[in-house]
Amino acid sequence: MAIRPLSDEETSFGNPVGTRKFLVLLDDSRECLNAMRFAAMRAANTGGAVVILSVIPAEDIQHGFGVADVMRAEAQERIEAHFEVFAKWMRAKPKVEPELVIREGDPAEELISQISDDPQIGVVVLGLNSDKSAANPVLTRLMREAGTLACPITIVPGEMSKERLEAIT
Repeated sequence: MAIRPLSDEETSFGNPVGTRKFLVLLDDSRECLNAMRFAAMRAANTGGAVVILSVIPAEDIQHGFGVADVMRAEAQERIEAHFEVFAKWMRAKPKVEPELVIREGDPAEELISQISDDPQIGVVVLGLNSDKSAANPVLTRLMREAGTLACPITIVPGEMSKERLEAIT
């Protein structure tokens, strides 16, 4: 059996070359900013892409006669505005065009589902709060399942300076 070399359009996983995606969870935390910066700079330096996942918690949507639809639309509008702040910076500085994915449910579950649904995700990037007393349920869940994930997890300290992030990416 002959083994053919890979074309310029594919890798051994069938994905286009240079499209490794860095997946970041968008939330309102300060450490999210550093995770976004890290992912965008790594993507720019490696020819990758950034996927920003935002999850609308199921408990934030009250169900009943159209109320859920209104609440969902308002949440999506808020998320898109928040995303646009990061996207504008990514387009200007590291020259990366981020992709926004909005899901509804448990953030950890939806993050794991996104990894499963998109085989091009090569790295999950999460920010870590320096407050030792603050729990991070998403990180806790991912660490429990780290051995079964299809990609590695990069944890970016929330207190890391922008200059240090630039130096290590």
